[in-house]
Amino acid sequence: MPEGSLTDKVVLVTGGGRGIGRGHCLELARQGAAIVVNDPGVSRDGSSGDGSGPAADVVAEIESAGGKAVAHTGSVSSWDDVADMISTAVSTFGSLTGVVNNAGILRDSMIATASESDWDAVIAVHLKGTFTVTRHACEYWRAESKAGNQIDAHIVNTVSGAGLWGNVGQSAYGAAKAAIANLTVVTAMEAQRYGVAVNAISPLARSRMTEDVFSGRADDPALDPARSSAVVAWLQSAQSSWLTGQILRIDGDKLTRIDSFTEAPGAYHAKDGESLSFSEIGQAVSWLYGTSPRGLAGPLPAL
Repeated sequence: MPEGSLTDKVVLVTGGGRGIGRGHCLELARQGAAIVVNDPGVSRDGSSGDGSGPAADVVAEIESAGGKAVAHTGSVSSWDDVADMISTAVSTFGSLTGVVNNAGILRDSMIATASESDWDAVIAVHLKGTFTVTRHACEYWRAESKAGNQIDAHIVNTVSGAGLWGNVGQSAYGAAKAAIANLTVVTAMEAQRYGVAVNAISPLARSRMTEDVFSGRADDPALDPARSSAVVAWLQSAQSSWLTGQILRIDGDKLTRIDSFTEAPGAYHAKDGESLSFSEIGQAVSWLYGTSPRGLAGPLPAL
């Protein structure tokens, strides 16, 4: 995609002050988009912050390169703060054409020792934050569509391997990311009617949130936090408007498609043709997973 492909775009990037989000902001701006850089400047666990620093720093980088950007330090978990993010985009740049939901915090713990406050904090930023930004943006685009304006808008959500396949110690984070994957599909179904494409990325990258996981790979270029930013920029372009409800995983130089939950081949049918009885469920499940239940006489039925 040539530079300048997003010159008519205005994109809100949450968590845009550091790491992966910063990479998104810089690439989107390089492609010509005006950027609302949202970042409250909090610590990795969301418990403390340094105010406008990270967001303002990214805005300065963009403006020094000749781009357009404005900082916003509100929290994605606050309904009113998110409403102000949308209005800031419109009042500053005249419209909003895209959202990148990237904000996140991390408070890992095993399920048996997890606290209610840690669970609530992670869900509030990742899941509620993604929903709240999406909800306010879609409200704006629906109103614009009803007013007769042509809409070509894009939402890019962020999921992860922990949400797709699970990870020990990340019950809250994984649950939130799995829910965001489904939220992506539901939003795509609802928003397509007024011109909004909704997709998600699953980036494998080094950031504050993964520094423990990749502690021995600090210089690995495959984990560059900006590695997924070109994909995000493309997903904010008119070239991608045909694609919606999908998840793309970026792992180094590799781009793959993630399929949603699907029914595996083969099905076990109840013997009486009506419903499975308690006595045959063990045999049915064993057949589905390719194992032979202990004590079963004879071969499994050919279905």
